Amino acid sequence: MTADLSQIVKAYDVRGVVPDQWDEDLAELFGAAFVRVTAADAIVIGHDMRPSSPGLADAFARGAARLGADVTLIGLCSTDQLYFASGSLGLPGAMFTASHNPAQYNGIKMCRAGAAPVGQDTGLAEIRELAEQWSETGAPEAAATPGTITEQDTLADYAAYLKALVDLTAIRPLKVVVDAGNGMGGHTVPTVFEGLPLDVVPMYFELDGTFPNHEANPLDPKNIVDLQARVLAEGAHLGLAFDGDADRCFVVDERGEPVSPSAITALVAARELAKHPGGTIIHNLITSWSVPEVVRENGGEPVRTRVGHSFIKEEMAKTGAIFGGEHSAHYYFKDFWNADTGMLAALHVLAALGGQEGSLSDLVSAYDRYASSGEINSTVADQTASAAKVRAAYEGGDVTLDELDGLTVTAQDWWFNLRASNTEPLLRLNVEARDETTMAKIRDEVLALVRATD
Repeated sequence: MTADLSQIVKAYDVRGVVPDQWDEDLAELFGAAFVRVTAADAIVIGHDMRPSSPGLADAFARGAARLGADVTLIGLCSTDQLYFASGSLGLPGAMFTASHNPAQYNGIKMCRAGAAPVGQDTGLAEIRELAEQWSETGAPEAAATPGTITEQDTLADYAAYLKALVDLTAIRPLKVVVDAGNGMGGHTVPTVFEGLPLDVVPMYFELDGTFPNHEANPLDPKNIVDLQARVLAEGAHLGLAFDGDADRCFVVDERGEPVSPSAITALVAARELAKHPGGTIIHNLITSWSVPEVVRENGGEPVRTRVGHSFIKEEMAKTGAIFGGEHSAHYYFKDFWNADTGMLAALHVLAALGGQEGSLSDLVSAYDRYASSGEINSTVADQTASAAKVRAAYEGGDVTLDELDGLTVTAQDWWFNLRASNTEPLLRLNVEARDETTMAKIRDEVLALVRATD
């Protein structure tokens, strides 16, 4: 299969339709290229529940072994379980998943030993180049001694490691509804939650990469409607929703209301700062004002970054930060090799809620202080021109402008960020203000500018 791999090799991973855009033959070449670029003599591989995942993972393993690397297959796992294996075994890793994308997609998230990310600037461009070259010339020459391929189950060790990072001894009995969206949460949650005083109500725990119930993307409000209704019907203390590869976790309170990932970031930051006084906390520039406020109130140092896991992980490593959070419900922990794990964030929420008698809505109210629009996408023909129009409308006023990531305009009582999508003709708007009325006014003003036709 000869292909222009620019369509499937993205900034941080490989992702595309199987078998139209890539297949097992190409996966085998990616495995060989991964070993060549990382100079690894051993690697670890995991995969999600998509129908194409086992075959692609096995093909990648064959390619890696062909070039002499010993391969450990950990089988079905969440993405953060693969990061655990990479970190604990000290091996580069590859995870076969397309996260929340539809069933026909699949992909590869790659990392170096210790879960250090592999992206365009850290090896992915070279991996693509080799795979493209070999797709035309044939597979590279095999090593004199091929590597071995063995299997290892890491689920119990992963669960034990996470539970050792959070004091769960004081949790009162809690009823929690968990929506796994037919994704990998259905595989990991039973083992991680085992032994805790939790009455777990499972939803869509059957592993099914065709996603028969709803898309495994809790960031889209329509995909948590079932969870919200079930929390109310069960009289549960909270609900948790995981995405397809279970590296992100969304939280719903006892009223069935979504809890902002910014509020979760602030809550976990406060808990981590209690363990590591004076620590640095990373947050991206579209998390709430609440996050840096709570960090400072708890004696920490907030650091603002661009959106995206590569920027967060880079800043985590540079600053020695103890924790980082994003509006998209990615949560990063120093104690987890700076990698993101929604499951560890979920354990923090359970420990915080279960360690006191109040409701979750009361608990998070201290961390949810402002009115927010959420992310609003607008399809525009010319992203640059639309953004320039918005900039011109606000510059010169009693505001500050910065372009760390898109355009951020900040006033005394509100701020907004307007960013272009890297992959679609979209502008993404996030607005926050001290009250709902101001937020709605600024939101509507900016949207009118963005969506106005010339």
